Amino acid sequence: MESSITNSVTSEKYLRIASISIATYDYILTLPAEWRFYRNQSSIFHLSLACVLFILIRYVSIIAMVVSNYGYFSTTYTQQTCQQYYLVAPIFKAIQTMISQVTLGVRTFHIAKRERRIGIILLLLYLLSTSAEWFTDLFHGTPSVVDGNCTLTNSGKILSTWFYYLAVILYDVVIVTISTIHLLRYNPLSSRVEQLIRVLIYDGIGYFIVLSASNVLNLVFYHTPNIQTQTAGASVGYAVTWIMTQRILINVRENIKPDPQHLENVIVARPTHGAQKKMSGLRSQFEPKSHSKGSTSKSAGDAEFRPPSHCTSNDMELDIHVRVERSVMVDYKDEPEHSSSWAE
Repeated sequence: MESSITNSVTSEKYLRIASISIATYDYILTLPAEWRFYRNQSSIFHLSLACVLFILIRYVSIIAMVVSNYGYFSTTYTQQTCQQYYLVAPIFKAIQTMISQVTLGVRTFHIAKRERRIGIILLLLYLLSTSAEWFTDLFHGTPSVVDGNCTLTNSGKILSTWFYYLAVILYDVVIVTISTIHLLRYNPLSSRVEQLIRVLIYDGIGYFIVLSASNVLNLVFYHTPNIQTQTAGASVGYAVTWIMTQRILINVRENIKPDPQHLENVIVARPTHGAQKKMSGLRSQFEPKSHSKGSTSKSAGDAEFRPPSHCTSNDMELDIHVRVERSVMVDYKDEPEHSSSWAE
């Protein structure tokens, strides 16, 4: 018995250290993407929705991981001090999940072309899911102090915390199903839009698979009565939710912006109204004169463009050079509406 408890504690430490290491590596790896998010904003007071969600999921996740792992690795807590601290980590976990689900919901709403009926369904699903998550996350939770650390455990007769992860999984199933069905209905007219749709499908399915695996792991852990095992996968859940959510935001933004390597500077010009008048005046000077007696006299503006008397239409040369370098094909973009409205 003592050996199994020691093994579970050691496994939890390894899982927490591994999740912290992976999250730190991913944070450093995505710093350039974060800078591009900030650089493309018109003002610090006019941030796009995608940028706001990116900042929230990034730094709320950091706070959640710090709070959770500080409580676990600390050795100075007493039962009294833990009573004031043990709910902090679950609260940030619920907030992190809410931000992640908002990101998925907004993404699905735009993929569905902002259809009102879909929007109402998504809103009701979000409210129902978050209400269940907050209730199950805090209901019957008790502070646990082992060797000076402080964690929340579910040691009552009803083990309710695992329902939290069940609610998250059900929300993800519905959201990913709706978004994938609508993406498969698109009929892209260009390869760029086809690539964007493919990325959105892969992102949604990948998010669902990875996050569901993490949630199932936590669901199994919290379903056990062993309080030493229940929080073993908590830090893994924080890291996976953080990484997968911000990856969705980054991938959408990176795939809707033009690729500088495939752009060409093409100038398409047409004569202005004033230029057309001047060219018409120039052309009239070289047309054969067949004026009748009743013809009107030239205006002062036309007289300015009259060639000198020693030049004729045969030896007159206009300083106009036309050079065709290559043909340019313009590809019509029929990108889904969601691609440019919130992910800039």
